[in-house]
Amino acid sequence: MSANGILSVRQRLSYGVGDLGINFYFGMATTYLLYFYTDVYGIAPAIAGSVLLIARVIDAIAYPVMGLIADRTRSRWGRFRPYLLFGPLPLALLTIGLFTTPQFSAAGKIWWAYGSYIAFGIAYTIVAVPYAAMTPTLTADYRERTTLSSVRMFCAFAGAWIISVYTPQFVAYFSSPAIGYEVVAAAYASVATLLLWLCFANTRELIDVPQEAVSMRASFGALFGAMRGNAPLIVVILVFLCGLMSFTIRTTAAIYYFKYNLARPDLIGVYFGWTIGVMVVGLLFVPRLAARFDKAGAVIIGAALTIIGGIGLYFTPYAQPLTVLFWCCVMAFGGSPVAVMGWSMTADAVDFAEWQTGVRADGVILASATFFQQLAGAFAGAGAAATLAWFGYVANAAQSIASLDAIRALMTLAPIAIMIVLIVACTFYRLDAQTHGRIRAELLERSL
Repeated sequence: MSANGILSVRQRLSYGVGDLGINFYFGMATTYLLYFYTDVYGIAPAIAGSVLLIARVIDAIAYPVMGLIADRTRSRWGRFRPYLLFGPLPLALLTIGLFTTPQFSAAGKIWWAYGSYIAFGIAYTIVAVPYAAMTPTLTADYRERTTLSSVRMFCAFAGAWIISVYTPQFVAYFSSPAIGYEVVAAAYASVATLLLWLCFANTRELIDVPQEAVSMRASFGALFGAMRGNAPLIVVILVFLCGLMSFTIRTTAAIYYFKYNLARPDLIGVYFGWTIGVMVVGLLFVPRLAARFDKAGAVIIGAALTIIGGIGLYFTPYAQPLTVLFWCCVMAFGGSPVAVMGWSMTADAVDFAEWQTGVRADGVILASATFFQQLAGAFAGAGAAATLAWFGYVANAAQSIASLDAIRALMTLAPIAIMIVLIVACTFYRLDAQTHGRIRAELLERSL
């Protein structure tokens, strides 16, 4: 890192590829695990849904705990990097177990699903929370954090794109889906492990924690006190919550929307390929957008684009698939600033908390924000399923008008409403570049 806090291209990429590896795990679990349970392993859909919900809630609770543990870690590699060295291998092994199909009884399969997914979630948390909490330790520069987060999200979206587009093709090479998913999961896990180790090797935690902040870490109350009165963090939590809820609902509804509303299931893969690709392209514009309109302004612009895309999609006839895909891409493009700014704004909220209370709790603050993100993902998927059930959805059958309207509402009206809430929240964000610069200067003065 240079004296002004600017990281080299190698340092940015080395941090970013860590999220490429993490999204191999995240993408497999969120995109294909439910299908794997129901259509490959033979678990009833209702039970499979309960496995996903309960495991995700446990995972959400584990996030703040892991953040606290990481904050209190002291090693020659730093507070967070040790988990990138020792965590990936157990996570890889548990991922392979997650996609294996041991021949148990019906009850045994359910217990295996619960045990393997909960264990996977805990191992994932042990790696993902420290990784995400590293951002404010790599650079103190306000704009560099946005650039670093953009590189990271570029790699994350690349991982999501590979998983969503190519996994079915890879699985099809094998004699059975059961063998295919296990081998493909093992391949992804092997690559992810190497990427996380690369991230460990080529990053350094350079932002020191003041001694007085270290002495306060023995108290849980002092650590969580860093979150009280942190108005920027409240906005960050809403950015995470609204962003993932909108994304999860759209992703969940898209399969039903193209299969039933458009009667074009062949476009599902095209939808994922195009929209994730557009989000990757959108990342290139995020740093300039944030530099021009600041971070909260960039989120507002992204949310507004999602609203515009949702309105356009709502009024587009089903017989116009290219227009449908266009508006889907507009919504996805608007999601890029929302995805990036949450992580960049979290790093600034850490500085704000230290300035306000004297406690630097990177991991706890990051985990507090992502706790709500995890809950949003869990309940957004469950809420989408409940909506379909309420309006009479029947699998693999012609849908009623009410069911089709519910699917369209999930795809359009729900994200619009969520993004309106996000825009209102961001109008209360006051931690702009000038304010953050003043806070960093005061923190530096205290450390002298």
